[in-house]
Order: sequence, then C-alpha cells, then structure tokens
Amino acid sequence: MAEAPSENKPPTEELQNLILDEETGERVSKTEKKRRDKQRATAAKKAEKAASTSASQPANKRKQDEESQLNPNQYYELRCERVKRQKTEEDLTPYPNEVEVTTDMTNFNSQYGHLKTGDEKRDVEIRAGGRVLNKRESGANLRFYEVDFDNVKIQVMCQSNNTIDKENFAKQHEDLHRGDIISVYGFPGRTSPRNRDVGELSVFAYEVTRLTPCLKMLPSEHFGLKDQEQRFRERELDLIINMSSRKVLRVRSQVINSVRMYLLNRNFEEVETPMMNQVPGGATAKPFKTFHNAYKEDLYMRVAPELYLKRLVVGGIPRVFEIGKQFRNEDADLTHNPEFTTCEFYRAYADVYKVMDMTEEMVEEMVKKVNNGKLQTTYHTQTGEELHVNWAKPWKRVEMMPALEEACKTKFPPADQLHTQESNTFLRNLIAKMNVECPPPQTNARMIDKLVGEFIEENCINPTFITGHPQMMSPLAKGHRSIPGLCERSEAFVCRKEIANMYTELNDPFEQRKRFEEQASQKAQGDEEAQEIDEEFVKALEWGLPPTGGWGMGIDRMAMFLTDNYSIREVLAFPFMKRE
Repeated sequence: MAEAPSENKPPTEELQNLILDEETGERVSKTEKKRRDKQRATAAKKAEKAASTSASQPANKRKQDEESQLNPNQYYELRCERVKRQKTEEDLTPYPNEVEVTTDMTNFNSQYGHLKTGDEKRDVEIRAGGRVLNKRESGANLRFYEVDFDNVKIQVMCQSNNTIDKENFAKQHEDLHRGDIISVYGFPGRTSPRNRDVGELSVFAYEVTRLTPCLKMLPSEHFGLKDQEQRFRERELDLIINMSSRKVLRVRSQVINSVRMYLLNRNFEEVETPMMNQVPGGATAKPFKTFHNAYKEDLYMRVAPELYLKRLVVGGIPRVFEIGKQFRNEDADLTHNPEFTTCEFYRAYADVYKVMDMTEEMVEEMVKKVNNGKLQTTYHTQTGEELHVNWAKPWKRVEMMPALEEACKTKFPPADQLHTQESNTFLRNLIAKMNVECPPPQTNARMIDKLVGEFIEENCINPTFITGHPQMMSPLAKGHRSIPGLCERSEAFVCRKEIANMYTELNDPFEQRKRFEEQASQKAQGDEEAQEIDEEFVKALEWGLPPTGGWGMGIDRMAMFLTDNYSIREVLAFPFMKRE
C-alpha cells in the first residue's frame, strides 16, 4: 500500500515565514514578534514614567527612600557621619545648649479640642519640646510630624508659608528623622484636609529646631517593639516606643506617693536606715554578702529595715516609716527580683488589729487614686486566667490553723507544740499525704508555710488577711494574747500573692533572744533564710520598746496588681537581667 503524502511543510519553507527578533537573535512568527514588541513598548513607557517621577521628587524625598532601605547598622553609621560632618565642616551644633520650652502640652487636646476644621489660634504661642515618632511629606512645601510631647502624641504641621525662614524650609527639615528630639515654635489649630471632613488638631509650626539627633534606627511603626528580652535590656527604647510601659511606671510612682502621703498625713516621719548591715536581720531571707575594705569586715545588704526602725521607736520617734530597696539572694521568678522596693512603718501604742484597719484604709485610698475612683480591678495570670478584684473594705479574715485543719481534714498538734520534733514528724507525714512538695530543709515552719500556700493562699482572690501564725514562723512578732504558741501576725493576700505583712511587735528582750536562738537552730539545720542573733537589737529592746504595731508592703507587687502585669519585670524601671 502506497504512503499518503505528508501534510507538513518542508523545513526551509517554515524558516522563510519566520521573522528575526533583533534583540534576542531568534527567528519567530509574525504574531510572536508583534506580542514581544508590544510588551517592550509598555515596559519602556513604565521605565520612562518612573525615571520622570524620580527626577521630579525633591532630593530629600529621594534621600528618605534610600535611607528606608538601610539596615540598622548602616543607618547608624550614616547618621554618625552626618553629625560629625556638621560639627567639623558645616560649623553647626547638633547638640545645642539653649532651648526655649515654656508650654505644658499635657492638656493640649482638652484646651484646643473644640477648634473646628480650619480654625487657627495665631494669638496663642506654643513653645514645646518632644520626640519625633513619625514623619511624612506632602510635596515640597509641607511636612507632618507626629511628636511625643510628654506622653501626649500631637501632630505638628509645617508649611513653608508659615515658617520664619522660608528660603531654607527644605534644608531645615532634611535632617529631621524619627527619634530626634525637637523644639517647636508655633500656634494651635485644626487642619482642613481635602479628603476628610474633620481635620487633625495640630501645632502649626513657625519653626522646628532639632535639639538632639537620634543616631539609631527606631523599630518600624508597624511592628513596634514586642520582644520581651530586648524590651527589658534596652528599657529606654521600650519606653520610647511603648507608651504603655511609661504608664506602668507612672502608676508605680502613684502607688509610692499614695503610701507616703497616707503616712505623712497621720504624723509619721520618713527616715533612712543603713543598707549594709553587720548582721542580716529583720526578715527570714538569704542575704547578699559583700566586704568592706577599710574595716576588713564582711557586710550584708539589708533584707529588711525592721530592726533599725524599731530602734528609732525605742529612741522616741513613735511613728516612723521608710520606703526603700531590699536585697535578697533568692530565686528570681515572675514575682521576685533580687532587689525590690518596700515600705515599712512602725506605730507606737498600736497592735496588729489596728494596723490591719490602717491597711484596708490605705489600700482602698490608693486604688481609688490610681484607678479613677473605682475599687474594682482586673488581673490576668500567666496562664490567662482573669481574676476580678474588689478592694473595698472590710477584707475577709482567715485564721491560719483552723483553716488548715479544715482543708487537710486533720487535727493539728496544739499551737504551743508546733515547734517540737514530734510535730516535725506529723508535718512530714501530712505533706506526703496531701502531695505537697517541700524541698529540704523540712523545718516545721517551712512545711506549714507550704501547706498554707497550697490550701489557703490559693483561695485569696479578693484582699484577705491570713492571721494567727505559729510563733516559730514569726521570730519578731509578739505572742498571741489568748492562744499560746501563736503570735499576733497577719499577712494580706490578693490574687493568691502576699502584698503586706504586719505584727504586734515583740518588745520583750528575753523572749526576743529566745526566738533568735530558735532561728539560729533552724539555720544550723540548713535553713539559709533563718535569721541570726542581733545583739545590738536585743540591747535596744532593753531600753524599752512601747507596744508597737509594725507593717511592711511590697511596692512592686502592688504595682503589678494595679497595672495588670503578672511579671515583676514590667513594673521595674530596670529589672535585673543575666549577662548576654
């Protein structure tokens, strides 16, 4: 059978119908050549338009675009070179001495918020200083800055027709960057934008002067600064970027001032006592140790100011208090920092029950001040649990030993026997039965404390007083007036954490020496937090300490609850961090 003739054209005939693409050297069909020519023409137009746009942009705009492509190290080097050049070649002062800042911008929004779109108050002079958070341009003659004026964000609008030096308008704004500290001279007004009905309340600037350049690149406005490690290590950057961090420190300051004013208004005297002690005392805690070269003597950073303050009461200052740092060489966690701030006060002719009443009154007053008059706050734990707290007095009061007996469904030894070896055996068996962990040394005091933490503190969401502690847990508290073996001590708890501790102070020097000796015995058993015998304090008691109520509060802990922060690092200006 003969083959059918082929329908394919010869190769030579196909090549004759193709056209040469001069740019690629290929031979392509007419259709493909047209498609490629059209594509190239479109690309050429786009490139021409981009070049035209770039050429028409102000030089500083192009420079800004270039800077946005730099990494932080390149940006830093560029700004440092620019500042050095200004010092040497341009004879400018990047860090001027004189500045006229006379306007308090705190109430700017409330003072001028009534202005309508387009309104200007040229008769009002604004001279203020702040930090540039953002900068944007609109053409060659208009600049906008978002400026942080003392925790208030306000827009600054700069128009060439308003500026004092119109000829150098572009140059004046060329070197202003995010993070720079500036002074603004102008007047208040509200802008009249074309694309919105309501303008932005602003400062219309006659003059903007850079006072301090920011050499480093701020984190982008979109991403901000959220990395906790970086926030705590570079706290100043955290405060620049996150106004919420500044608010937390302001609340902390309000807490301190509230405590101070409460006491000063009740005739207490504020004092300062030594922070380096020869004997670490005043609290059950492990101290930091140092060495005094001149005296060739070991010293200890104080764990509490209690003993010195009570010696002042002995000396005739009946109402005394101190707000200051304490140092404890213990574990660091979400609620503990090696150094922390407390307030302690001592009031002659008072007891623990009077001090509990004062605590309710003081804290209620404090919460109202920092919480806009409200007594209800919300606190979130690390796990996200939301706790609602009502700080209103009176607070619930829980007797420690009856509450433990109820929780453990076990009768405890008599209070005056809780310090014995028999009680130690009982407590070891009990914590094993109740699945409560207590790392060595398993002293009676430590085991009872662990049981309290597990079965009583866990129920203290609203402010609660836990009272009636065993004497062995409180070597500086006076014995209970009706129950032998207990003492007149109370701890205030909120959201399962202690906020304050208070006693009827022990003023019997014979009993005080005995308590110190019991503490020394616990120390010998391996309890590094037990106190030592302070002979100077015992001698002071021999002069006579009047019946006294004593009190201590953790300032950091209160600030945590009132700012809804579960980490103590958030409420410290500079929390302790390990070396990188």
